[in-house]
Amino acid sequence: MSGAWSLDVDADRIAWLTCDMPGSSTNVLSAVVIQDLAAALTQVAAQKPVGLVVCSAKRSGFIAGADIKEFVDIRTPEEGYALVRAGQTVFDQLDALPFPSVAAIQGFALGGGLELALACTYRIGADDAQLSLGLPEVMLGIHPGFGGTVRSVRLLGVRPALDLMLKGKPYRGARALEVGLIDRLVAPADLKTSAKRLLLESPPRKSPPFVEKLLNLKAMRPFIARQATAALRGKLRKEHYPAPYAMIDLWHRYGAVGAESFEAEAHSIATLMCSATSRNLVRVFLLQNRLKGLGGKPTVEFRHVHVVGAGVMGGDIAAWSAFRGMTVTLQDRTAELIQPALDRAKEFLEKRVKDPQAAAEAVGRLRADVAGEGAALADVVIEAIFENIDAKRALYAQLEPRMRPDAVLATNTSSIKIEVLAEQLKDPSRLVGIHFFNPVAQMQLVEIVHGAATQEVARQRALWFTRKLDKLPLPCRSEPGFVVNRILMPYLNEALFALSEGIPAAVIDRTGIRFGMPLGPIELADVVGLDVALHVGRVLAEAFNRKVPDILVERVQQNKLGRKSGEGFYVWKDGKVLPPIAPVQDPPADLEDRLILPMLNEAVAVLREGVVEDADLLDAGAIFATGFAPFRGGPLQYARSRGVAQVLARLAELERRHGERFRADPGWSSLALDSSPV
Repeated sequence: MSGAWSLDVDADRIAWLTCDMPGSSTNVLSAVVIQDLAAALTQVAAQKPVGLVVCSAKRSGFIAGADIKEFVDIRTPEEGYALVRAGQTVFDQLDALPFPSVAAIQGFALGGGLELALACTYRIGADDAQLSLGLPEVMLGIHPGFGGTVRSVRLLGVRPALDLMLKGKPYRGARALEVGLIDRLVAPADLKTSAKRLLLESPPRKSPPFVEKLLNLKAMRPFIARQATAALRGKLRKEHYPAPYAMIDLWHRYGAVGAESFEAEAHSIATLMCSATSRNLVRVFLLQNRLKGLGGKPTVEFRHVHVVGAGVMGGDIAAWSAFRGMTVTLQDRTAELIQPALDRAKEFLEKRVKDPQAAAEAVGRLRADVAGEGAALADVVIEAIFENIDAKRALYAQLEPRMRPDAVLATNTSSIKIEVLAEQLKDPSRLVGIHFFNPVAQMQLVEIVHGAATQEVARQRALWFTRKLDKLPLPCRSEPGFVVNRILMPYLNEALFALSEGIPAAVIDRTGIRFGMPLGPIELADVVGLDVALHVGRVLAEAFNRKVPDILVERVQQNKLGRKSGEGFYVWKDGKVLPPIAPVQDPPADLEDRLILPMLNEAVAVLREGVVEDADLLDAGAIFATGFAPFRGGPLQYARSRGVAQVLARLAELERRHGERFRADPGWSSLALDSSPV
């Protein structure tokens, strides 16, 4: 055999069909791989074995799913339907074999990879931390298309199947076994032996519990569908994310019964593939992969991190570094200042790392270091003290002589230019910005900020270190606010100007959320911290001759700093907003554009000034750090899809009504000419 599949038949007449995609560390189901699978299954059937084991030769896992890059080339629902039906036909061929089959899964089986496993008679998993089974298609604005919406219901029942598909989150081994997604969970070393034993025993095929079978009856389906749809409405708007609603509708109409359920699945996913939501979410997926690939393969190892500053950011950077397997020393002026960060890290690590022994080892990797002795041993030294130029420079004067010549010296500053901070270093070229966002454990993006004199090797190592942390690096030039804060502040400021005009905070926040933002701008300001917002706002105001909202200054003067102080623009209790008692009212007609278009305008300015390399990286930064509505593809992609001429006309109208802060940046003329996709 040739291509991605190889076939062997052993002495016990067990066929072994192994997937090993050439030239790739991961198996994916491209159109060619699926065609080769059809030919392989024909050969398997001709051998008339006792049973078939489908497995992977890749150490990384089983099969990651469909080749997402092929989605970009689909122009019409008809093309999408042809692609999907071809896959369904091959999986039907596997399902219809006249002998039992088992998917022997190590590592991941995601999307189309799990759908292939669902077409087998049995599934067996290697029980380790890497085992991960899921149907995450909803993250791409689609639903399973190779029979997954049908076979998952037939195997698990409607509620577990919908849970798996609607959330898009993979199941680990114990959970997969509990719901019936896999038949057996075995030691990794026993995977192949156990798969063969399962075929030879040939137990009855799994089926849903009795209650789930009842819920799948035609009379019951409308009730469950209404329940599931109502739960969705509280989280997702159908016009923004249609795929989850389409999944429920498919099950409601067909109940995963008959050939028509597969046909309907194919037509549904083909339509979704060509929707703006899916196009943009696929774009986001590809942007994420691009960020992951920045810097290439590392040539150095990172074993020791020294963090100076045990506040919220420094402590959380230290905890995350320990979680990612590195030894971490955490420095501050006294042990008393460090202890709260260690306590917080211990709580985080014990919650995040499920195995008690592994959690204890992670906690043990992080220790207090008042004397700063770890700086001499560290591969990376991160300064995360308060935003004061003189204090940071004084710290660097202490750190620089003690550090190894090849160690990375990094600052977590959120807004101060690297050139300013590096002025008094003996070697200013070694300082680089590694700017994390709060909360560190949740925020994927990290800005890698280089000054005019920053060494390329320092920037390169910062990129590698960020990937070691499993974060997404965004390289950018040292300018006030860098990329993320630069484009975020106009959004927050405009919300505060609207609040000053008497528009209720809840109305402003609902408008932002309705557009697709994860948090409204007023609540976001409270979460960030009003003192932090004011500091960044003042840096940008000075750099670009802008006004800081008076209402923000007043709140900080009153020590109402947001969530961390218990009150900002909202009152907070136990980390949650106490909803204000106010009548529901409609927002002004121009409020959404007042909030969103300043972000777009600032993004254009950042691109024009060359702060970031290209429009795609800027959109990625906005999505992964500000939460800009992913289904819209990022601020610049949204501007293009809406139409540059229309955006400019709206900015001109807002400038006449609300002032020169809405004046269009000169860079719009270049954006109008550039409509290239990722």
